[in-house]
Amino acid sequence: MISSILVVEDEAVTQRLIQANLERAGHQVRCATTVLAAEAEICKLLPDLILLDWVLPDISGLTLVRRLRADPRTREVPIIMLTSRGRECDKLTGLEVGADDYISKPFSPLELLARVKAVLRRRAPQLTDDVVEFEGITIDPGANRITAGGRDIELGAIEFRMLHFFATHPNRVYSRTQLLNEVWGDHIFVEERTVDVHIRGLRRALAPSGHDSLLETVRGTGYSFRNNSAVRIAAPAVPTPPPGVP
Repeated sequence: MISSILVVEDEAVTQRLIQANLERAGHQVRCATTVLAAEAEICKLLPDLILLDWVLPDISGLTLVRRLRADPRTREVPIIMLTSRGRECDKLTGLEVGADDYISKPFSPLELLARVKAVLRRRAPQLTDDVVEFEGITIDPGANRITAGGRDIELGAIEFRMLHFFATHPNRVYSRTQLLNEVWGDHIFVEERTVDVHIRGLRRALAPSGHDSLLETVRGTGYSFRNNSAVRIAAPAVPTPPPGVP
């Protein structure tokens, strides 16, 4: 799955290196050189992950982490700090204020890609291409394919993303607003009843295999996907270095 990454880095050479490697790995990348510019980008479109330098021209990156963790809209966005401040006490400080990972400069582009994938897998598994298997269903995001009992299940793009999100977040109740933000994106404005329409479509597609019973309506709250078996996310292939990286 394509993920949107915001790179907050004021060193032009480093920013281009990060952007090139992330885009080569299939991510959509936006860049900012200051905290104020980063906040403007986040206001326009919530990224799936933020790569953040500590030392920036206007405000400390650490301050931005605190602001993001205090805001309900951005509280769950994964953040990786990528900075020249490599002392152990700096790493501890970055992690304690809310960063999900901490990479010291100079860094290996291959390590950066691996750390990005690891954080996304942990914090936003619906954004990875890992194959998910549960209750006799196999979801392969990379191939855009879902099978149940050896047969393909045909789904529209929204229903596919919805099922993938539910499968990677089982046994939790989500309101219609939360599903709109997670499946459509918080920058898309549609009515909440649109969620009900796609839920009905998803149930119809799952009915022939009997899996529609997994999708439950929680009266007055929203929807939940019940899964009594462990969701298994297939182990990723060993990444290959980008061109030019030893």
